[in-house]
Amino acid sequence: MLHLRQFKKYYHHRLVLSVEELILAPGIYWVQGANGSGKSTLLKSLAGLLHFEGEVVLNNACSLRQQTKAYRRLVNFADAEPLFPPYLSGRNMAALFVEAKNGDATRYIEQMNMLDYIDDPISTYSSGMLKKLSLVLAFIGQPALILLDEPLITMDEASLQVLFRWIREGHEQGVSFLLASHQAPMDITDTLVVASQTIKRLTV
Repeated sequence: MLHLRQFKKYYHHRLVLSVEELILAPGIYWVQGANGSGKSTLLKSLAGLLHFEGEVVLNNACSLRQQTKAYRRLVNFADAEPLFPPYLSGRNMAALFVEAKNGDATRYIEQMNMLDYIDDPISTYSSGMLKKLSLVLAFIGQPALILLDEPLITMDEASLQVLFRWIREGHEQGVSFLLASHQAPMDITDTLVVASQTIKRLTV
């Protein structure tokens, strides 16, 4: 599913992440590490948001460097602390992603119970509302891989159940997931671990 070769990430000439080679088969991966260990840097690099050295290839065919547009169409990302233009509404953001990803956001917005505020300016959103919007955007289209950075923070229990259902459904349809968190998989709600063997653990 995902192949990293000679991956290196520097900040101000300081090496912060190095992966000589890593091959991930399709599935759900729980990327665990302490704060500052590089989890967000890894996911943002894999999403094509940060420059890095080396190569990342999806499904043995789509190179992030050589087929950037095609790669980004297949890889979706939700940030740990999402930032969006404050003057846009949630619906405006969803419309942009729907056009870019050739998908639909209606059912995700409805299932996250966002209809009461989806047309309000994002500047009025709470952290929980921003998190839900970020997750909705990450599921739009037909991604092969979804990257979720700290997906459990600032989420209420009902919204978490919706997210867990989306992950289960996506996994059943062949979508792979990398979920980064400081928490261990066994610490989270059992609902996420549909079958413990489906959650593979990586440490950063």
